[in-house]
Amino acid sequence: MDENKRNRRKEKGFTLIELLIVMIILGLLAALVGPRMFGKVGKSKQRAAKAQISLFETALDTYRLDVGKYPATEDGIQALREQPDDVKNWDGPYLPKNVPLDPWGNPYVYECPGEHGDFDIISLGAYGNQDGEDEDMDIVSWKNIGE
Repeated sequence: MDENKRNRRKEKGFTLIELLIVMIILGLLAALVGPRMFGKVGKSKQRAAKAQISLFETALDTYRLDVGKYPATEDGIQALREQPDDVKNWDGPYLPKNVPLDPWGNPYVYECPGEHGDFDIISLGAYGNQDGEDEDMDIVSWKNIGE
């Protein structure tokens, strides 16, 4: 009978020390892997913003072919979805859905004429301020990411 009690005691479960060791190992793994994953989220949002800007550029070129000029700054990118009052030959909508916000939930900045070309499109990054760095870097139509 002594033998049965010893076997049952061994089968009951984990000790507190074993659980603490497992929790420490999981914590260390999370500390090593977590920052790398969050860094990828920021880069993927930057790539998504650049892809949306490229889509706007294509739609703006189609708009210019139909109308003869790019939308004015006052009309903004919204002119790709709704015909401005003073525009003839508009054959839109030039975007399949409403104009999206950037991946951080801020509106894109559109200027025509732009300082860097016929028009400038800017996403102000994670914090919505100009001239940020890293994840807060501005994503612009005239540069590739990281330039």
